[in-house]
Amino acid sequence: GVCVPQNNPPYNAGAFRFELTFSPHHPLSPPCATLRTSIYHPGVDPQGHVCQPLTSPQHWAPTTRAVQVLQDLLLLLDSPDPRRALRQDLARELQDHPQDFWRRAEEHTRRHAEPRHGPPAP
Repeated sequence: GVCVPQNNPPYNAGAFRFELTFSPHHPLSPPCATLRTSIYHPGVDPQGHVCQPLTSPQHWAPTTRAVQVLQDLLLLLDSPDPRRALRQDLARELQDHPQDFWRRAEEHTRRHAEPRHGPPAP
């Protein structure tokens, strides 16, 4: 697993643990990224599966490196998009009641994310 701090509020209050699983057919088939830390995010389901177009079979390129998958994942987590959602309830909340969404996401991060090491993001 990799533990990564996020850059943007509300997720920069903590660090999130990922697991990147490579199939026996890698690099012909994409790795699977699973978030092991609970997060309040429309693009991540309660089991930690992430809505990541880069690793979907139709977008996957065998030349893609693991570090690109992680960078894409961080970008995706830092900018929740209601159009790329695995949790419709959170996507709707983000669209219709953004203040509520951001407040809950921050509370959830403080409660569930791992402590960050090093200086906090500005």
